[in-house]
Amino acid sequence: MAVNGRVSMQKKRLLGAAAVGLGALGAGELLAAVRGGSVLDGLGRFAADYAPTQVVETMVARAGEHDKEMTRLGVALGGIAAAAGIGLLPRGLWTPAAVGFGAGTASAALRSANRSVPGALGGIAAAAVLRAGLRRRPTGIGGELLWAAAGTGLLAAAETLVRREDLRHRERVRRVGAMGAHAPVPEDGLGIEPGLTPLITPTSKFYVADVNSRPPRIDPGQWRLSIGGQVAHQLRLSLADLAEQAVEFDAVMVCVHNTVGSGRCGNARWFGVPLTALLDHAVPERGATRLVTRAVDGYTISLPLEPLRTGEWPGYLVIGMNGEPLPPEHGFPARVFVPGIYGQYSGAKWITELELADDSHVDYWWKRGWPAEPLWVRPQARIDVANDGGSGTGKFTVAGVAWAPPHGVSGVDIRVDETDWLPVELGSELAPAAWRRWRTIVDLPPGTHTIAARVTGRSGEVQDADDRPPFPLGPGGLHTVTVTA
Repeated sequence: MAVNGRVSMQKKRLLGAAAVGLGALGAGELLAAVRGGSVLDGLGRFAADYAPTQVVETMVARAGEHDKEMTRLGVALGGIAAAAGIGLLPRGLWTPAAVGFGAGTASAALRSANRSVPGALGGIAAAAVLRAGLRRRPTGIGGELLWAAAGTGLLAAAETLVRREDLRHRERVRRVGAMGAHAPVPEDGLGIEPGLTPLITPTSKFYVADVNSRPPRIDPGQWRLSIGGQVAHQLRLSLADLAEQAVEFDAVMVCVHNTVGSGRCGNARWFGVPLTALLDHAVPERGATRLVTRAVDGYTISLPLEPLRTGEWPGYLVIGMNGEPLPPEHGFPARVFVPGIYGQYSGAKWITELELADDSHVDYWWKRGWPAEPLWVRPQARIDVANDGGSGTGKFTVAGVAWAPPHGVSGVDIRVDETDWLPVELGSELAPAAWRRWRTIVDLPPGTHTIAARVTGRSGEVQDADDRPPFPLGPGGLHTVTVTA
């Protein structure tokens, strides 16, 4: 009986401390939100920067497009669990443990790449509330519910405040005005096929992938692009300066974590300045070998300079997407994009500086175990549609999209139940670097069937059929679907 009593008491202490931890987290998050930041986002970025690569890869694979929400939830649960653990300590250790909690949270927020000062202040405030709350431990279920309800309400208030500021920033970005879309997108001849991905991905549907929980808010009027380092002419350019030199181009952007059949890819009409033009103005010095693209938070991606300077690799400083300024989540005010290279290697967003450097520069992803040289997008076909429209005739429409940038798609084939590969109808090509839609109709006998698709690029490369995870060389495999006739 005594043992059961001690276990019951431990559970009460645990629940009470967890409730206090939720309340403390809510208080800290609201304070950070008032100052324009977030405890959860600061710690989330710290986790992305310092967690073991395999942990990060597993998280991305399992969370998919919800990775940012899952990161925030994981950080919140971790904070509550830490508070519960502190509550189980002897009373005399609560104060030093709470101080350690606050110091650790603040340090993590400041050591993350975005150096979240509001997040650090919020972490210290959360620790102070945690200490006070533990010393006045909630008694009974009523007290625990009160702390939990208060914490939930404060977290909701903080989220509302942050989203309101994000909406205001988005409106400021919209007021910048049109950025491209001077020519209509031509039809590809496939018309409207229910379920088939459109030729141009709507901006609101375009995938978002980066290591930040939320995009930074950058003032359009104050922002300038700096071009410096090993150059003969230092440059500072505004959005208006860049728009005068920008051109439109169509291209598919693919995340290195885009496993077969998934949606971490999109086709857009971009508006950007060719990097060749910017480099010609800056005049690289003899020792410059890398183009370092630096974001507002210090995050860097670098690319070999020579193929960008000569135009062998057509790269752009992008400022517009589908006729509008880049939305904040897609990199406003500018991002770098080299069609044909995975976004992780050419997709630095929120650019503030282009720096020409030598080979001594070390990138963010190199430290995480990824290869130093850029990874080129592997040709891939995706099946979007495979149905008979309810006709029951066995005539199945199979359709999808395929890409093989920068050279383009030369053909797509499908295979039913390990039979011979059959070519399909291709829609007209928008641009070699863009994706291409395809469609065919197959007669299937009654039963269950497996349909696979593959693409061949103009370079002669055939889609890799070997299943392979994204890390460290990009995903492989064929997209297959199962249907019943």
